[in-house]
Amino acid sequence: MWNPARSFAAALFGAALLLLSPMSQAQEPPPPPPVSAGPVEPALIEDLVAASRILVDQGVLDAFGHVSVRHPGDPGRFLMSRSLAPALVTAEDIVEHDLDGRGIDANGRGLFLERFIHAEIYRARPDVNAIVHSHSPSVIPFSVVKRPMRAMYHNAGFLAQGIPVFDIRKRFGMTNMLVSTPEIGKALAADLGDKPVALMRGHGSVAVGPSLPLAVFRAVYTEVNAKLQAQALGIGGPVTYLEPEEGALADKTNAQVVGRPWELWKRKALGK
Repeated sequence: MWNPARSFAAALFGAALLLLSPMSQAQEPPPPPPVSAGPVEPALIEDLVAASRILVDQGVLDAFGHVSVRHPGDPGRFLMSRSLAPALVTAEDIVEHDLDGRGIDANGRGLFLERFIHAEIYRARPDVNAIVHSHSPSVIPFSVVKRPMRAMYHNAGFLAQGIPVFDIRKRFGMTNMLVSTPEIGKALAADLGDKPVALMRGHGSVAVGPSLPLAVFRAVYTEVNAKLQAQALGIGGPVTYLEPEEGALADKTNAQVVGRPWELWKRKALGK
């Protein structure tokens, strides 16, 4: 028998379900595209271009690898070239990125697959203002052997803190070895911790610093140190490495005089 009260309740229930269904709800608008943090001084762009050229001249980068600098007007942004061989980078190739790895006004320019190295380290390390990722050849062997890289001399004193090795396979299984997602970038940043350099197993390394010249200095002398350590080990016998206290003192001094090699390298790289 038809029950008016029951039919009315069923109608109310059906109406409630309709209101709650995804189809009935208004679609949330997509988030607005990121807006630029604003222009930076041309001198900083010139230095970033110079850094790419310097790292090629010094044998740290070749057709691959990249360098970035944090945006001086917004710690949540960084500047890096579009996907391009480092020796070819010009001021017009520099793209602003946010910490999600999105390019701001990229205008169709391709971005580096491994921009998440930079984004996640900047997110995790407020003390870092510049980052270099390289595949420098003398460093890679130390990423795949049991013998750790250690500081050989004062220019590489920053290595005396200890150098972690990021092994992508431990958390992500079989991959193409690239840091191509935010999750992998976060894992690399966690393994880097508070250190100035981390090796990447079978891949390369990342060097960071509070300034662009110092990050470049560390990338260069990580490569030089790797060559010297391999030479010393080849000679044989025990090697006397720098102690952490010595390394800290040397690193402090090098930070004060980094302008000397930077100006030399920059003049050579830019032909000025």
